[in-house]
Amino acid sequence: MMGRTFAEKALGRAVGHPVNANEVVTVEPDFCMSHDNTGPISRTFKKIGVKKVWKPERLVVILDHGVPAPSSDHAVNHKEAREFMQNQGAPHFYDVSSSGGVCHQKFPEEGFALPGQIVIGSDSHTCTYGAFGTFATGIGRTEMAAAWATGNIWFKVPESMKVTAKGRLGKGVSAKDFILKVMGDVKSDGADYMSVEFHGDGIESMSVASRMTLCNLGIEMGAKNAVCKPDQKVLDFIRGREKSSGWEVLWADPDADYVKEYSYDLGEITPGVAKPHTVDNYAPIAEVAGTAINQAFIGTCTNGRLEDLRAAAEILKGRKVAVRTIIIPASWNIYREAMHDGTLDALLDAGCIVCNAGCGPCLGAHMGTLAPGEVCVSTANRNFKGRMGDKESFIYLASPRTVAMSAVTGKISDPREAF
Repeated sequence: MMGRTFAEKALGRAVGHPVNANEVVTVEPDFCMSHDNTGPISRTFKKIGVKKVWKPERLVVILDHGVPAPSSDHAVNHKEAREFMQNQGAPHFYDVSSSGGVCHQKFPEEGFALPGQIVIGSDSHTCTYGAFGTFATGIGRTEMAAAWATGNIWFKVPESMKVTAKGRLGKGVSAKDFILKVMGDVKSDGADYMSVEFHGDGIESMSVASRMTLCNLGIEMGAKNAVCKPDQKVLDFIRGREKSSGWEVLWADPDADYVKEYSYDLGEITPGVAKPHTVDNYAPIAEVAGTAINQAFIGTCTNGRLEDLRAAAEILKGRKVAVRTIIIPASWNIYREAMHDGTLDALLDAGCIVCNAGCGPCLGAHMGTLAPGEVCVSTANRNFKGRMGDKESFIYLASPRTVAMSAVTGKISDPREAF
């Protein structure tokens, strides 16, 4: 019998019997994550006619998309989320405070992302938690309301794609450069409804934060989920944080079946970007170097972690930015660490603006929206028209190092020139 993929094992564990790709299963999620859209979801939930969610301790709500509220609409959503969680007696609510952050950073920080468990989130980048060996996927608002009411959600067990990376990344090259290259090869629909597994010693050598970057962008290839092997680095991270005891380390069998396979030597990866206006519009840095920019942005659930801020600070230290440069740590925990180790000082001395933890300009909400014709180089995960506030602006996606070097020169630049 053929071995099983990660998705087959995780969903099989959830239903209590072996399953195969393309079977339809109904499972009880271990956690349900939502953010500012909790307000609209709660309205749908009320229409169902059920008074109480099935298990209030399974709900995790983290306000992050517009914090503090940049408009009355945002404020209403926040108010509805607060009232709903309070009325439900749901304990895991992260309000606008110095203990919050971007949902996909806070969720694992607080110990909700655990190996082998099933997590659903009303945000497409919920797949980030695959870095911890979690089967994590984004769903729609109506689906989330139904899951709250019934405690169940159905899936077709996804087929799987295997991405293998060997070797090590070169100096000035990061996990973001690697995944941008992968997205360029796979294309935005090349992994539709697949479970993308990252394999190889190249992945094992990466930090948990870097693996989060890889898994975060799984959805941008159309994937249902993306996942890395939960090794000792993951176990060390979750130790003492666990919000559940019902987790188990799972990984694919060596003889598992994959519908697509890609292999890379990380030593051959160079800095790169996703050009406007699609995430799979990949170009190596040499192809776009010299493109003038108006704004640089480092942050988001893709690249707002401490190693990202430090990578930018390494380039910016002793230099000055030539364009407005916005830095947003992914959580207040990261903000504090960067403040204590001198990272924020280096960024501020270079002329950067450091904002509060949250999503901010990534979705065009506030703290850095663009004007018509402006160009931004960003560490975010999407560069669609209008993503950062104006349909006539242009977004290049890149690594924190590339963004930092470009901020110094005022044009898209190769970060390896800094060393």
